[in-house]
Amino acid sequence: MRPLTEQDIRSSFINCSKGEAKRLAIPRDLDERPWDDLDFLGWRDPGAPDRSYLVVERAGGPVGVTLRFPSSQRGFLHRSMCSLCLTTHPGNGVSLMTARKAGTAGREGNSVGIYMCTDLACPLYIRGRKSPGGGARFEESLTVEQQLARMTGNLSAFLDKLEA
Repeated sequence: MRPLTEQDIRSSFINCSKGEAKRLAIPRDLDERPWDDLDFLGWRDPGAPDRSYLVVERAGGPVGVTLRFPSSQRGFLHRSMCSLCLTTHPGNGVSLMTARKAGTAGREGNSVGIYMCTDLACPLYIRGRKSPGGGARFEESLTVEQQLARMTGNLSAFLDKLEA
């Protein structure tokens, strides 16, 4: 992924108003992000523990979405799998992320959900740059490039549902 600026990020959001995009918390460490290892930029809002953001490069440029997830705690023995990267995590490592649909449908309250790594580090798990802690990644016969293609395909399908 190419490095993004704060302006790139703020102007990319499809499921919130321009005013909301102007007020959301942008990561302060954009210069330090491992851009070569990222297929999308994801981060949690430090001021709103139930909110996350995701920006991905698509054909028309960067596309950003606001995500919400429940703040309820699961037991440590509970395990869940991310729908994007297929990494399993204990406890709260995977959350049901919901995003308001773009346009009129979103203003009417329609949303779409997907189970994702709560820390939004899917590309780093696939590349082996980050360990899921008490979780695990299944041993796959697919190459890393094939796993990344599957992940971006799953993410693209999610984004297509938001824009429909």
